Amino acid sequence: MRIRLVVIIIIVIVTLASLVLLLLPFRFGSTVTATSVSTQDVAALRLTIAPAITPIARNADWTPVEQDFDGVPMVLVPAGCFTMGSTEGEQDELPPTPICFAAPFWIDLYEVTQGDFARLGGQAADGNAFEGEDRPRENITWYESRDFCTLRGARLPTEAEWEYAARGPDSLIYPWGNTFVAENVVSTDNSNTQTAAVGSRAAGRSWVGAYDLSGNLSEWTSTIYQRYPYPTDANGLVIDDGREDEASTGVEVRALRGGSWAHRDIYLTGSNRNTGGPTNGSDTIGFRCARNAG
Repeated sequence: MRIRLVVIIIIVIVTLASLVLLLLPFRFGSTVTATSVSTQDVAALRLTIAPAITPIARNADWTPVEQDFDGVPMVLVPAGCFTMGSTEGEQDELPPTPICFAAPFWIDLYEVTQGDFARLGGQAADGNAFEGEDRPRENITWYESRDFCTLRGARLPTEAEWEYAARGPDSLIYPWGNTFVAENVVSTDNSNTQTAAVGSRAAGRSWVGAYDLSGNLSEWTSTIYQRYPYPTDANGLVIDDGREDEASTGVEVRALRGGSWAHRDIYLTGSNRNTGGPTNGSDTIGFRCARNAG
């Protein structure tokens, strides 16, 4: 009888510990307070995060999942693999390399807006060239972008994360498919030489549901710009080779992604790379944040 009681106690302890471990990444990955998390919230996390850990083989196998963090909507990017780079683009997109993600992560649904930047205490030396609360925050340096993401308990996405969120396991050329569609993107063809409100081109959403990963503004990533290939282990996971030194105070150029209102189609692909000095802002450069999901 005593042995049976001990076994029951052990089972209860293990079950509680498993629940705590399941929820810890999400408690520390956001600024949601304990009083704001309902039973329904916890159930939703279990339902959405569990399948995200299973690698996705095709873009069509994923249904977008959205959640607010401090009033900013983010979309979940599930585990999976894709081919980073392209043989059809610029020289710095070579060689194409298989890259895998063992864990899901969150990325902003939209480019960071001027309204959210101000509301959440963002700091930037220069004002916007194109004013509007729903327009993306531009004229911002890499350091200012990084610091704003940190304020949110988030971070800039890596170059690999950004491209995976844009292209998915299908390794699409554009976020919406393999054919350029001018109406899907804010570009030099239709921008009237300025940004547009974020999310204004719904047909241009990526497989995870993120808007404006092509056009409107080029976006800062955390990554120091270096030549391909990325070093990976036997499972296709990226090995740290120093290009993700986000704490660096040097002048290493950082990778920019996505193209802007001033670019045409060949610069708006998911694999296209650009660069910027970390202290240089521009009216063609903005950003979005990411955060770990587990």
